[in-house]
Amino acid sequence: MHALMSAAPHEFDDPAVIDATDGTYLRQAIAWSCTARARGNRPFGAVVIGADGTLLAEAYCNTTETGDCTGHAETNAVRQLSPRFSREMLAEATIYSSAEPCVMCAGAIFWSGIGRVVFGIDAVRLREFRGERAEQRDAELSCRDVFAASPHSIECIGPALIGEASAPHVGFWKS
Repeated sequence: MHALMSAAPHEFDDPAVIDATDGTYLRQAIAWSCTARARGNRPFGAVVIGADGTLLAEAYCNTTETGDCTGHAETNAVRQLSPRFSREMLAEATIYSSAEPCVMCAGAIFWSGIGRVVFGIDAVRLREFRGERAEQRDAELSCRDVFAASPHSIECIGPALIGEASAPHVGFWKS
């Protein structure tokens, strides 16, 4: 079931096929990643959509602006959701993330009860943009590893729209 968990570089060469609705919302998350970059933050964005198509939350990474190392896009979105929506409603919601959620963000998604994740660029490609060495890449868990431990089902689709999701990272991760 979780054959994609620990992916070798470019194991995700065939992007996930998503429908037009998922494409629209994923592009909104990618637009937020561009906003984050323009504001001097790392280029990540997220959008949460209810089962009926209602926008529940949208956020971007604001770690540079705030100095808060937990200010990742997905975590910022979950912070908006938790006090406002029931776990039942979130179980039917989808979070769209411009990039594969890190372990912290996957944990926030796990604990929020969100039932579906669609992401753009995968962690393997993202680490290549960052110029990380192979031994650094091997030490990180996939979001799928976190979701697999959840008592509730979390559908995870991605990577998708890889070229569009990668664009905000081009030239950003210079050492």
